[in-house]
Amino acid sequence: MKAIFLFVVALMMAYPAFAEVNSGSGGVRIVVPARDIARGDTIAESDLSYVFVEPSNVMSGTATSMDALIGMQTRRVLRAGESVRNDDVRHPILVSKGSTVTMTFEEPGVQLTATGKAMSEGGLGDNVTVLNPVSFRQITAIVTGQGTVKAEAGMGATVSPRMASITRRTPVVVTSN
Repeated sequence: MKAIFLFVVALMMAYPAFAEVNSGSGGVRIVVPARDIARGDTIAESDLSYVFVEPSNVMSGTATSMDALIGMQTRRVLRAGESVRNDDVRHPILVSKGSTVTMTFEEPGVQLTATGKAMSEGGLGDNVTVLNPVSFRQITAIVTGQGTVKAEAGMGATVSPRMASITRRTPVVVTSN
């Protein structure tokens, strides 16, 4: 009984110290850069730290988890100790505007591959606009890797007999699954 009493007393004495660490005096835990991070740099875990701020000082879209920022690329210079918004970062650019990309289109039983010109830039999973240099049609495609995009039905990508038959100017590979 005496041991339980001593444990409860010790717990009550330690509570204020733990409460301040965990809640920051009623604050919200947000992610801030531990150092200045240049525009275009990829964020690593060592670049970030947590701080507590008053809830009234937290803007909409402020990052509260390091996992949401690690591996992302900065859109602007991030200053040490300042809050980071989710709009301040993006997936690393895998397709640059004006670059040649490999487009793929898959439907059951058919796979088409062709080259195109990226009209916008994007990272993994982003939508980009791609120009078909033969037909001069623009389609929307999803970035799947470095210099590769995948067009899907319903995204402005249609496979017409004319496109499927063009093999002289743009290499088209048709394979059966």
